[in-house]
Amino acid sequence: MQIKGIHHSAFRCRDAEETRAFYEDLLGLPLACVVEGEREPGSGKPHPFVHLFFRMPDGNFFAFFDAPLSADDAKFAPVHGFDRHVAFEVGSLDELKAWQAKFAGAGVPCFGEIDHDFVRSIYFYDPNGIPLEITARAEGHDAIVAKEGEGARETLAAWTGRKARMAQTTAA
Repeated sequence: MQIKGIHHSAFRCRDAEETRAFYEDLLGLPLACVVEGEREPGSGKPHPFVHLFFRMPDGNFFAFFDAPLSADDAKFAPVHGFDRHVAFEVGSLDELKAWQAKFAGAGVPCFGEIDHDFVRSIYFYDPNGIPLEITARAEGHDAIVAKEGEGARETLAAWTGRKARMAQTTAA
């Protein structure tokens, strides 16, 4: 048994059409399908919604639920990228710069380019407060990842110990 990949990642959206315009018109991800429902999957409780699917170039999907009866503004407050974010990949640094220029032209606030050694990235928010990233692999990406992976278990063990010490210091 093995996981093949990600079929879709799903998030809540504030407004289906606003979300469609952002992902299809600005990001170029075609709206592949919209599933409409009157009842919450699983519980069967009345809960009207639409589920939008945007097709990624690899055939997978980025999806959203517009369920206005259970939405409030607090669900759409921007969160820190450490809490969650989605990173889309482009093929080159020139493409990354072109995306940054496109966002500037569209009035979408964007920061970066940030050099993370193995990738370079720009960051922005979608209309639903979801932090997004567009990243381009740096030259030597695979070698950098392989080198960082060599001691991954040891690095994680050291971090776990450090985190425990930080918690003790904070509690004192």
